[in-house]
Amino acid sequence: MKPNIHDVAKVAGVSSTTVSRVLNNRGYISEKTKENVYSAMKEINYFPNDLARSLFHKRTNLIGLIIPSSSNPFFGELAFHIENVCESLGYKVLLCNSLNRIDKEEKYLEMLVRNQVDGVVVVTYNRGILDYHKQNLPIVAIDHYLSDTIPVVGSDNYDGGKKATEFLIQKGCQYIIHINGPSKLETPANLRRKAYEDIMKEHGRPAITYEILDQSHQEVISKIFDEHPKVDGIFASDDLIAASVIAESKKNGIDIPTQLKVVGYDGTEAIKAILPELTTIQQPIDLIAKKTIDILSKEIEGEFNNLPFETYLPVRLLEGGTT
Repeated sequence: MKPNIHDVAKVAGVSSTTVSRVLNNRGYISEKTKENVYSAMKEINYFPNDLARSLFHKRTNLIGLIIPSSSNPFFGELAFHIENVCESLGYKVLLCNSLNRIDKEEKYLEMLVRNQVDGVVVVTYNRGILDYHKQNLPIVAIDHYLSDTIPVVGSDNYDGGKKATEFLIQKGCQYIIHINGPSKLETPANLRRKAYEDIMKEHGRPAITYEILDQSHQEVISKIFDEHPKVDGIFASDDLIAASVIAESKKNGIDIPTQLKVVGYDGTEAIKAILPELTTIQQPIDLIAKKTIDILSKEIEGEFNNLPFETYLPVRLLEGGTT
């Protein structure tokens, strides 16, 4: 049978009320008494009931995190940094992999609400489909618009797209193609495409964008090589697409970087370890996590009025051997 607070009180030689006051840090308790209580807890292997304590404090110290998939290097690294920041603030994280499925996301959101989480961080494309803004719950989105009232944090996508395109032009590329996700998704990441198109227009060149929809990366890239044999520069909207470009180039006997130069986007530690040669636009993932939890913490404390709707952090270009 699990030891309880009364067992701790008996071993420590104090009342159950005193043990409760020590656990909840209420009122004056001498250091000697605290030492006796903690020593008794250790002796009988007693652990406080976090749920009961959260009900007393009207806080669960739980944060929900909904992401498409932790197997994706960007989302995995983002989850890592968010968990680290939350741990430093005394929060635990409930990680939910939605796989971009509406049904799973709905169930996860319901589960988080039922578990009375203090707040939720969401990385999803499902604007308007789920009523996040009606949950009466502190919520912050990362790089995606959920509603007109939920704050969004991310990298400076426009500057990232501008840096990537200008760099390829600087490197002598004449025929640059951009690859990204569906433009119909309401995400600030679409500004990467907007920047590419603006820079290409400034230089009097055609802007050609291919979208990854239901096809595989390989299918889209093969189509690009078939339809645009003159392509000598590719700006991929994420590093996984860039990695696929490199793989398909090798299959087609296209030498990188002499015949084709490639720039990705994200700059995660995982991709840098696997493809250290990749030139990419690095997002400040650790700062995105920190800023997100900072805003969420303010919401949890009831500060909603003076929070920015959009917060975008600076990116930098990491030059490698693919350019």
